[in-house]
Amino acid sequence: MRVPLPEQIPPAAELGHVHFVGIGGAGLSGLARLMLARGVEVSGSDAHETPTLDALRKLGATCYVGHLPEQVKDADTVVVSTAIDESNPEVVAAREQGLRLWPRSAAVVSVMIGRTVLAVTGTHGKSTTSSMLAVALTAAGADPSYAVGADLASTGSNAREGGGPEFVVEADESDRAFLAYSPTVAVVTNIEADHLDVYGTPEAYRRAFDEFLDRIVPGGCLVASVDDPGAASLVDQAREQGIDTIGVGFGETADLRGVDVRSSGGETSCTVLRDGKELGELRIAMPGRHYLFDALAALAVGLRRGYPFEALAAGLADYTGSRRRMELKGQAGGVRVYDSYAHHPTEIAADLASARSLAGDGRVVVCYQPHLVSRTKAFGPEMGRSLGAADVAVVADIYLAREQPEAGVDGRLVADAVPLPADRVHYVARRDELADAVVAVARPGDLVLTLGAGDVTAVGPQVLAALAD
Repeated sequence: MRVPLPEQIPPAAELGHVHFVGIGGAGLSGLARLMLARGVEVSGSDAHETPTLDALRKLGATCYVGHLPEQVKDADTVVVSTAIDESNPEVVAAREQGLRLWPRSAAVVSVMIGRTVLAVTGTHGKSTTSSMLAVALTAAGADPSYAVGADLASTGSNAREGGGPEFVVEADESDRAFLAYSPTVAVVTNIEADHLDVYGTPEAYRRAFDEFLDRIVPGGCLVASVDDPGAASLVDQAREQGIDTIGVGFGETADLRGVDVRSSGGETSCTVLRDGKELGELRIAMPGRHYLFDALAALAVGLRRGYPFEALAAGLADYTGSRRRMELKGQAGGVRVYDSYAHHPTEIAADLASARSLAGDGRVVVCYQPHLVSRTKAFGPEMGRSLGAADVAVVADIYLAREQPEAGVDGRLVADAVPLPADRVHYVARRDELADAVVAVARPGDLVLTLGAGDVTAVGPQVLAALAD
């Protein structure tokens, strides 16, 4: 559901009783935590009972399962998730009662008023980079507030109210939310066509980042990849506009550069150069060059804010990951199971490369669930080709999320494009048969990786339970 951004956005303390429709989601649950920490009265509803709802109740929120109009009768402000439909009874009731009805982005702005905004955006890597930045700043003594798209393993939360001036926000471009923010430091990890259901064309998607560049406050800074063509063009554009810019990457043109990249087991490291001068070693307890780039970007922001390299690097070395980003779910029957959020061809390829480095002599078995009809229609064959980096691929049908089915668009578009022998590609149309399909092909020594932005995350525990039996 698209709710227009209001012209005037008061701070959170002036919103009265705030009700979140879709409070269990990654975006709204973080906002609820921040408002509760500030003493705001919070309620909300979600379709299903989850541990997130229970955690919010313990913090003081009133959380309902199911959507009923009477649940907004005492609210002053209603914040709506993009996954919610226009016909939702709480949305209808809010409109009838003339309540303040806001999109998520407006609520994010309200909690950031008066803070120094460090906004992380890009097609891939937003959650990891913003999480790493929050951890690194905390290790350096900054005490930042943050609102990111995944629960940090170290805290079990996706948001925190800090006492320092910095506010780290994952600036989601999927629904144009990032165009509501005014960052002091803007991070762009990469730019590659996505969310064409919102933008229509790759060109329109790219132009949105031009607009984001214009949102940087005077005297602010852009931190962006010079290795990614899309982000590199934004670096050039920012410099032409006179914006202070830090190019990050592994290539020779980077201002903050990682060289001598090393990978061992589940760790990745490099030597860091700033303007050609060696600063020291950067090490992360995650496999994959793409995660090391995320750490470099977080490091660049911390350095720009004036924090010492040693403290930032120590924080990044202690970073223990976030949910659904190459998260180890467990081991049973000699099989290790990981879970990750990758749902775009580039992300799939990157996480499978990480899985390969972890698998050693074992096979990589991927269980992939496409996300959204529109994305699968646009990128289905590319998704399939990326899955060819695994040894065995189990492909599910599409997780519809906010969209409706479309004839001729399903998981077979992906499965048919996987460049593996037919006996190593399995299309499983029924969601409840996925775990059995994975167990049927897994064998001791394998690494199983569940991939996708939908409910495929629940398959890993089911596989582990079956293997343990």
